[in-house]
Amino acid sequence: MTQTVELPIWLFVLIVVFAAVTFASHFLFPSVRWFFRRRLERAVEQLNQRLQRPIQPFKLARRHDMIQRLIYDPQVGQAVQQHAKEHGVPEAVAFEQARRYAREIVPSFSAFTYFGFAIRVARWLSNAFYNVRLSYADEQAIKSIDPDATVVFVMNHRSNMDYVLVTYLAAQHSALSYAVGEWARVWPLSRLIRAMGAYFIRRRSGSELYRQVLASYVRLATNAGVTQAMFPEGGLSLTGALGRPKLGLLKYIIDGTSSGGRDVVFVPVALNYDRVLEDTILTAAALGSERRFRARIGVIAWWSLKQLWRRLIGKYRRFGLASVRYGVPISLNAFRDKDRRDLTTDLARALMQRIGQAIPLVPAPAACWLIREYGAMPEARVKSQVTALMRKASQPEDDVAVSEAIDQLVERRILRRNNGMLEASGSRADLLRYYAASAPLGGEPGDAAEAKEISAAAGS
Repeated sequence: MTQTVELPIWLFVLIVVFAAVTFASHFLFPSVRWFFRRRLERAVEQLNQRLQRPIQPFKLARRHDMIQRLIYDPQVGQAVQQHAKEHGVPEAVAFEQARRYAREIVPSFSAFTYFGFAIRVARWLSNAFYNVRLSYADEQAIKSIDPDATVVFVMNHRSNMDYVLVTYLAAQHSALSYAVGEWARVWPLSRLIRAMGAYFIRRRSGSELYRQVLASYVRLATNAGVTQAMFPEGGLSLTGALGRPKLGLLKYIIDGTSSGGRDVVFVPVALNYDRVLEDTILTAAALGSERRFRARIGVIAWWSLKQLWRRLIGKYRRFGLASVRYGVPISLNAFRDKDRRDLTTDLARALMQRIGQAIPLVPAPAACWLIREYGAMPEARVKSQVTALMRKASQPEDDVAVSEAIDQLVERRILRRNNGMLEASGSRADLLRYYAASAPLGGEPGDAAEAKEISAAAGS
C-alpha cells in the first residue's frame, strides 16, 4: 500500500483531468447550477410582481423536460401509432420522428434574454424607426380580464416590425409566446427567437403526425395559462388590407379547451404604419403567383448602412407614426355558450371583424386613400381632411405628423406636388394602392360612404 508507483507524465495528467471532470460534474456543477437557478427564481419572483400577468411555470420549465412531456402525451402517442400503421414503419421510427418535431417546436424561454435584452432592443428599434402610439377601444375591458384566464393577442400582420412593436408595448403585461414561421429557423436568429419563448410552426406541413405534435403543444401551453400572440392571417399582408384568417392555430386552441376549464380571452390588436419597411417587397410579391418572397441579405445590409450613415450625418428621420390599438376582447367561454354552427369559423370571423374595427388611422394611408378616391387635391385641403378623418376616428390629430407623412410620400414618389396640388405620381401606383387599402376607410373607392361625408364636411 505504501509502495511507490511510477507513471508516465501523460498518464498522470490524464488521471488528474478525469478526476477534475468527475469532481466538477458530481459536486461543483450541480452546486453552481443550484446557485444560479435560485438567483433566477428570485429574479422571476420580483419580475412577476410588476407584470400584470405573471410568467407561468410552464414557460420556465427546462426545454428537455418540456420535450419529454410533449412526446409522451397520450394524443401524440395515438398519432405515433397511427403514423406507424399508415406508413408501414416501426413505432420506434415514428416515435423518433415525433421527437424531432417536438425539438423543432418547443422553445427554450429565458427570462433574462426576454426582459434583459429583447425588450430593450425592441424599445430602441421601435422608437428609432417610428413615433409610437398606443390606444384602446375599451381599456377597462382589458384591465378586467380574469387573472386566471389564458390571454391570446390576435393581431393583423403588416410588417415584421409587428413582433418588435408588440413585444415592446406588451412588456408590462407579460412575456408573449409567438408562433413564428419557417423564416425564423435560421441560425443564429433561431436561438435568439427560441430563447424569447417563440415556437416554430410549419405553414404547409402535410404530416398528420406533425400537426398532432403541434396541437398538443398548443393545448399544453393554453391550459397552463401561457400568454400567447398569433397572426391569424398567417403571413404579411401583400395588399395592405386585412386578409382571410387561417384557422389551424385557432382550432388547436379551441380543441384544447373545454367550457368548464380555464377560460381563454382573445385580445384583438390592430397595427398600422405611415411606412411599412417591407412595402416594396410585399407589393412586388403581390404581382406574382406565389406568396413566397425573400429579401436579399445584401439589400437589407445596404439599407441598414444607409440609415446608419444618415443618423451619423444628422439627416436621419423616422418613418412616421406606428400606431397600435387594443380592440374589445372576446371570452372563449362566453362565445362558446352561444349557439354556434361552426365555433372556429365564427370566432375567426368575429376576431377579424374586431381587428378591422380597431385598425388605427395614420396620416400616410389616409392621404393615399383621399388622392386615390378623389384625384388631385390642394395640399392644404388634403392636410385638413386627414386631420378631420383622424379626429373622427378618435386618433390624436397632429399637424406635424400629417405634414411629415405627406413629405415622405412625396420623397418616395408615391405622390407629387404640382402647383400647390397633391396628386398621384403615377410611377408608384402599387404603393399608392397598398397604403390606400391599409386606411380603415373602406379600402377601395366607392366603399366608404361615411368617409366621403367626413371628407366633404372638411371642406371639399
